[in-house]
Amino acid sequence: MRAIAYTHAGLPIDDPQALIDLDLPLPQPGPRDLRVAVRAVAVNPVDTKVRRGAATDGPRVLGWDAVGVVDAVGSEVTLFQPGDAVYYAGVIDRPGSNAEYQLVDERSVGRKPASLDDAAAAALPLTAITAWELLFDRLRIAEGGGDGQTLLVIGAAGGVGSILVQLARRLTKLTVIGTASRPETQDWVQAMGAHHVIDHSLPLAEGLARLGITEVDHVASLTHTDQHYAQIVELLAPQGQLGLIDDPGQIDVMALKRKALSLHWESMFTRPLYKTADMQRQHDLLNRVAELVDAGVLQTTLGEHFGRIDAANLRRAHALLESHRAKGKIVLEGW
Repeated sequence: MRAIAYTHAGLPIDDPQALIDLDLPLPQPGPRDLRVAVRAVAVNPVDTKVRRGAATDGPRVLGWDAVGVVDAVGSEVTLFQPGDAVYYAGVIDRPGSNAEYQLVDERSVGRKPASLDDAAAAALPLTAITAWELLFDRLRIAEGGGDGQTLLVIGAAGGVGSILVQLARRLTKLTVIGTASRPETQDWVQAMGAHHVIDHSLPLAEGLARLGITEVDHVASLTHTDQHYAQIVELLAPQGQLGLIDDPGQIDVMALKRKALSLHWESMFTRPLYKTADMQRQHDLLNRVAELVDAGVLQTTLGEHFGRIDAANLRRAHALLESHRAKGKIVLEGW
């Protein structure tokens, strides 16, 4: 099968060897595995982080967003059958979706939204799982809850922010404030459903003050947490919550004590990586997201389509993500 991989970590993305085209053996499914014929993929910041920092002793295939059709199933599979159209985000310790065929545990897979084409659906799985778990499992906002409370989403124009803003606006009563620093990304966040948008390149307190807001109940910090941390602590209301997904340098957790603030990490890979007892919740929530998309409640977060799945186009996608100027999701489609 055709695949794209890296063989040496840390190469700059403008090096043609940073990601290369190659042929690999067709994988064989384990008991709970689906083998999926991949039709479209999306690219996430985790792809660039692993390529830059994770050493490998052979070709490593990246990619944690995919849409495809089930090609074969393992002996214990019960949720899907060959021919089913699916979408999923996989797990970080197995070969990724930048290949014609991929193995993925059925418990992390959902049915593809029927109303979306392959590219539009590929934009959703990883970020939808991350945003859903962050909002409902980590911060424990109830669906339909949050009345009178405020959620500040820092980095709201990115992939996770784009779906988190929608989930919070459509499924809760929270007042949703997104941050973005450029006119085009601010417009994007507004289109995703934020009640308000402020510029995170300026002091956050000033942006909130212009809205008549002096404190917020919840913060979802999706990027550059270490740069904003002191401001976040200052802005959070006593007993407020901070959820984050990025990789900040050392942060002073003692700063949270005076206000009894709580810190919540979200990693969508935790359930499949550790095969937790509730691992199948990712299957359930992806199916729920598909239902919401097909009902017109949620929309795809596809930002740009970079053409077919090959090394050259993936290098372009990694470069845009590393520039921190992407909005929504970057998707590639077809072989």
